Amino acid sequence: MALKEPPPYVPGHNLLAGKSVLVTAAAGAGIGFAAATRAAEEGARAVTISDIHEGRLEKAVAALKENTGLEAVYGKLANVTDEADVQALIDEAESRMNGVDVLINNAGLGGTKLLVDMEDDEWSRVLDITLTGTMRMTRAMLKKMQPRGAGVIVNNASVLGWRAQKEQCHYAAAKAGVMALTRCAALEAADHGVRINAVSPSIAFHEFLKKTTPMELLEELAGKEAFGRAAEVWEVANVMMFLASDYSGYMTGEIVSCSSQRA
Repeated sequence: MALKEPPPYVPGHNLLAGKSVLVTAAAGAGIGFAAATRAAEEGARAVTISDIHEGRLEKAVAALKENTGLEAVYGKLANVTDEADVQALIDEAESRMNGVDVLINNAGLGGTKLLVDMEDDEWSRVLDITLTGTMRMTRAMLKKMQPRGAGVIVNNASVLGWRAQKEQCHYAAAKAGVMALTRCAALEAADHGVRINAVSPSIAFHEFLKKTTPMELLEELAGKEAFGRAAEVWEVANVMMFLASDYSGYMTGEIVSCSSQRA
């Protein structure tokens, strides 16, 4: 019988002890906020989060400090579609945290639209945020990490980069691009001691997803999972923590599926 209840929350094991972590699009209740929370719980010495919503960002910083006890939590408004914002985010995170050890590229945008009904600007917006935004952040971060000869980048991909689903042409194309970007950039970064991997979730319920996708479809997709449920956002974040940690030290250019789908 399918286990529809999530397992107990996993306590931290100091996987990121002494490391500094930057997470994009981490305000709110999604995977990004879960990743920032887990990073603090895993012993990170400092965490910086970015988002495009000022009020939500301020609340997220306050919540992270209160929930984890880590005082070195910083927030920075940034839009990954704006190169100036990207540079300012990287520079401030580097300065505040005395260097960024781990970058988690979480910023992305989805939606539901048949291709025949999709306008160019709808396609371009999803690609610009999800794929090009990840490229901009990676490019800027590598310019800091590579001279130091160390660093880890974790990208947020999706099983839709591998699998087909109606009304997801733009998002699936963007996430497939993130996978290819991860593999190719990883080979370049390996020459400088920097690792780049990605996590590929199937479905994890959070408020933003519920606002952009019909609940009926979400429940149908969750029902196809082997455990009969969607992932908790912290379960996806746990995989990110592994990829960010020294336990995955020989892994680079890998796309790690975080999915229990049967097919």
